[in-house]
Amino acid sequence: MKEILRRLITGAVYVILLLSAVFLSSDAFDFLFMTFGLACLYEYKRLVHLKGYHIFIAYLGLWWAYIYLIKDNIPIYILLIVTIAVNFSLLVYLFSKKERHFSTLQKFIVGLFYIGGGCIFLTMIPYKNNNFAQLLIMGIFILIWVNDSFAYLVGKSMGRTKLYSAVSPKKTIEGTLGGLVFAIFAAYLISIYDTNLTMQQWIILAVVIVVMGSLGDLVESKFKRVAGVKDSGAILPGHGGMLDRLDSLVFAAPFAYLTINIFTHVS
Repeated sequence: MKEILRRLITGAVYVILLLSAVFLSSDAFDFLFMTFGLACLYEYKRLVHLKGYHIFIAYLGLWWAYIYLIKDNIPIYILLIVTIAVNFSLLVYLFSKKERHFSTLQKFIVGLFYIGGGCIFLTMIPYKNNNFAQLLIMGIFILIWVNDSFAYLVGKSMGRTKLYSAVSPKKTIEGTLGGLVFAIFAAYLISIYDTNLTMQQWIILAVVIVVMGSLGDLVESKFKRVAGVKDSGAILPGHGGMLDRLDSLVFAAPFAYLTINIFTHVS
């Protein structure tokens, strides 16, 4: 009972912090996710035993350049391609049965683009036509929360078939499908109140976020399994580390950004 109460209090504080940043100002939102990115990188460094502070400097330089300086599409697309390429390499690592050891340079590149690139694109998503689309980014948060919550509930009550037991023994196919179904329903409800995207676009975005977010969760689980730890950190009582909380969002963010930009050019 005490553990459930800790999780509820931590979750409530986390949600209030996000809501406050989103609806306070775009600068508050930017600063919050820059800080979250630093926390995730710190936990990633510990998981993969990456020494030094060069990755923090590189991340802050990249984040500052892309959030405040670079506005041209070509550099943004280059970062998007590199980030997605790194994420796909992590999927190869996820499903590979061979034991793999990353070099220091590989750990640096993976961390910079997997976490740094993910946080940058997550920060860039709500900016449409020089406006800060608060409901768009809140809709994405809601889709992740709905998926996580109902994947857990459905998996707990109906889960029988393991999704990928070698990496995450508790996740089930039934739970994953349950999270997807409820996220699609949430996307339909969001589309009623938010006109940034059509109903069909919200549903497509929900599928992209749930599929890629679930894979991102498994990627982080493999990092933890290889490191021999249960959580990436202990900054969030009852929830583990910041990376435990944001692994789905960070991994799905570049794919969500790409999907939204495809909608913009196609419509």
